[in-house]
Amino acid sequence: MKNLMLKSARAAKDLSQQDLADLVGVSRQTISAIEKGDYNPTIKLCIAICKALDKTLDELFWE
Repeated sequence: MKNLMLKSARAAKDLSQQDLADLVGVSRQTISAIEKGDYNPTIKLCIAICKALDKTLDELFWE
């Protein structure tokens, strides 16, 4: 399932996929795959993404 919450939170911060990837230490392709729903990130990566976007786990990764 696509993660539109992540995509919109990233866009709201005016970050590209590459910018977010650089902030959390992964490749741009990883961020793209998470947004498309093709990859389930580890909890460690989820937390790093949440911190980078000033969001909670609930806001970005749970319905």
